[in-house]
Amino acid sequence: MEKDRLTFALPKGRLLDDAVKLLLQVGIDASATLEETRKLIFESGEFRFILVKPMDVPTYVYYGAADLGIAGKDVIDEKGLEVYEPLDLKFGFCRLCVAEPVDVAEPYDIEKLSFIKVATKFPKITDKYFRSRGVHPEIIELYGSVEIAPLLGLSDRIVDLVQTGSTLKANGLREVDTILVSTARLIVNRASLKTRYDRIKPLIDAIKNNV
Repeated sequence: MEKDRLTFALPKGRLLDDAVKLLLQVGIDASATLEETRKLIFESGEFRFILVKPMDVPTYVYYGAADLGIAGKDVIDEKGLEVYEPLDLKFGFCRLCVAEPVDVAEPYDIEKLSFIKVATKFPKITDKYFRSRGVHPEIIELYGSVEIAPLLGLSDRIVDLVQTGSTLKANGLREVDTILVSTARLIVNRASLKTRYDRIKPLIDAIKNNV
């Protein structure tokens, strides 16, 4: 049974509850991942679940440590790894946005920019976005409290995920541009799809019928 189990990489944090609910709708019980425990590997029937940081889900799937995974589109694009992405799961909606202080001396106008100093936890997406518009970005990588960077003079703007905008507002920032709209996606290891097609394809179809 051990070798026959399909391994599913699930993201810790905000997407996990909805991911577990969706899987339950197609008869896959991943509820053990919601328990207060230090465990990171769970087994249930024909499946093994690994609980990892959201940014690591595509890595586990790409290298074959997991056959399938659920990850935000923002994370998938940032990692840039070759994984099969068959389904938009239609939950976990958020926007990856450019934001600036509300009292900035020169409001954001990308048509007038040639250079921008921006703090973000999404350096690849940010760099590609600005360069495609003829703007040279200096990227400052941060992995927490990105909102305070402009307030402390560390950057001119930030690029960060926004759901309601309340965190930006609380820190004196406003959205000025949207880079991408993100939702949770199902991703699959390309080799697994070929070698275990008879098991993975029906699973994709079942999930598709429930989103």
